[in-house]
Formats: sequence, C-alpha cells, structure tokens
Amino acid sequence: MKRVELVVVGAGVIGLSTAVVLAEALPLCRVTVVADQFSPDTTSDGAAGILLIAQFPDIPVERQTRWFKDSFDHLLAIAQSDQAPDAGVMLTSGCQIFREVPAQKVPFWSELVLGFRLLTERELKRFPQHCFGQAFTTLKCECEWYLPWLEKRFRKAGGEVQHRTVNDLRELGGSCDIIVNCSGLRAKALAGDEQVYPVRGQVLKVRAPWISHFIRDGDGKTYIYPGVHSVTVGGTRQEGDRRHEVDPTDSESILRRCGLLEPSLAKGKVLAEWVGLRPGRRNPRVEREALAMEGGGHRVPLVHNYGHGGAGVALSWGTALDTLGLVKQCLHEMPLQARL
Repeated sequence: MKRVELVVVGAGVIGLSTAVVLAEALPLCRVTVVADQFSPDTTSDGAAGILLIAQFPDIPVERQTRWFKDSFDHLLAIAQSDQAPDAGVMLTSGCQIFREVPAQKVPFWSELVLGFRLLTERELKRFPQHCFGQAFTTLKCECEWYLPWLEKRFRKAGGEVQHRTVNDLRELGGSCDIIVNCSGLRAKALAGDEQVYPVRGQVLKVRAPWISHFIRDGDGKTYIYPGVHSVTVGGTRQEGDRRHEVDPTDSESILRRCGLLEPSLAKGKVLAEWVGLRPGRRNPRVEREALAMEGGGHRVPLVHNYGHGGAGVALSWGTALDTLGLVKQCLHEMPLQARL
C-alpha cells in the first residue's frame, strides 16, 4: 500500500511541533521535515519561551484561546512529568506590570494560566514607575532543550528528516502529496507573502540563580525570565530590522532597563548574548490552499502555519493541532487511489 507523503518545511518550534502532531496522529502517512536549519541554529533556539501572548487583531478570540490552551495544556503535562528536565519545560511564577492601566485588566488567557490575580498596592511598591500589575504562574519552554526533544519524539513516531534548503515550494510537489509550510520568516519568499516581516529580538543569558520569579513589563520589551540554567533578560522588538549581529548598545539598554526592575541583576554574570529575527505578521497564517505546479495542470494541497511573531512557543501546539485538522481535510478530499 502506497503511503501518503507529507512534507513539513521548517524545523523551528512551529515546524517540529506540527511534524510531531502529524506523525503521531497519521501513522499511515510518511512525514518528512525539510529545513536548512535545525537546532541549535533556529530562531526558536534563543526564544525566551514564556507562555504569554498579546491578542491578534483579526483572529476570533475563541480560536486564539484554543491555540493557547492547547499549547499550555501540552507543556503543562510535560512540566509535570519525568520528561521535564530533558524537554526544558518548567512552571514559573511572577508578575506582569504596566505603566498605565491596560484596557483589559483581565486578559482573555487569564483562566488558562494558574492562579491569576491582580497585584496589591503593597506589591506594586516594588515598581514605583508602574501603577498596575498581574500575578500568575505560567510555563517556560527552553527550546535549546525542547527542539531536540521534539525531534527525538518525531523520529520515534517514524518521521524522517532532510537537511537542505528549499528555494521554491514547487520543488517538493513532485515527490509528496501534501506540503505543510512552517517556514517562518522565509514564508515571504516561499509563499509570496508580503505581510511577513522580521522583528529583531536581542536577549542576554545571565547567571543569577537567586532570581526565581519572572518580571515582565506590559509593553513586552523589558523582561526577566528565570530558567533552568540561567536568567533570560531582554529585549528588543525592532520591526523590519534584519541585523543578526549583537548590538552592544542594545545590551546596555537591556541591562539598564531590567536593572530598574530587579537591581540585584547588577551582581549577575552575563553568559551569552543572542539575536534572532522573529517572523512578524499582523496575524499568524493557519490555512490551506492549492499550490499550482509549473505548467498549471497539477495542484498540490498546501497548508500554512507561520507568522506567529514572538508567540511561537506559546501557540505552537495549538496551531499544530489546527494544521492537523486542515491536513485531514486535504486527505479526505484526495482521490481514493492517491490514499492507497
């Protein structure tokens, strides 16, 4: 019996999450991940990995809630298992603080994290430049551990990996039945999507083991996230900036801003500096279409899952499950002989 061939393009947290979901749910299909970069060289590897999101403007909040809930529940199960150290997933408690009271004091994800509440006046005295805050427990997923763990899980499910560059999605159409595009920033070229743009992020890894609670400024640009082996401090959100080099001025700004929130950081030791280009888009693209091959006579089902910006880790499992649903639609519509 001929197996249906699925190709997932991209091996960041979106690509590998999607590949695992497909390989485990569709054992009669052969799933192959094709990418030019795997861990530790993906954008996801340097992500802070905290499960928090801002609301996207044009996606129903019910769908965003489901994406976040599915991702949170998936990672929470790992955090509460013996796989947590290998996967780099941990529970983390802390607060998000604001210089101005936000329009939504209680965000749509408040019931999905653990123990959400508003900060008291006494607690806010720690942050004299801020007037409002939220406290809760969420998850931190460190992709330098999580991506290799996902790849191992993918291979165990029968998945295959190809390390090569894809310059045109039509290259794949002759050898597979369905293409799943998780190419992140490269989707601008591969999918012709002019809505995709780089968002430069710079972070530092600091040795400061006495810091055990996260602090995040509500603007999303200043944060302190304790992890398994170090504290991630950041950051930048520079839209349209394609620089991969570490900017010393940005590092100085990060340490200064974070030091105002947590003065003891001055005693920490900077272990590493990192820059990554997030795949920015007004809304993530999780939808299907048909890819016309050269000559126009043959069309291959194409499912997109990219454009998550800084919310890749936080939405990865939820959008992977949505992608599975779209792939199942494609399989259902394929002629019977193509499925046998």
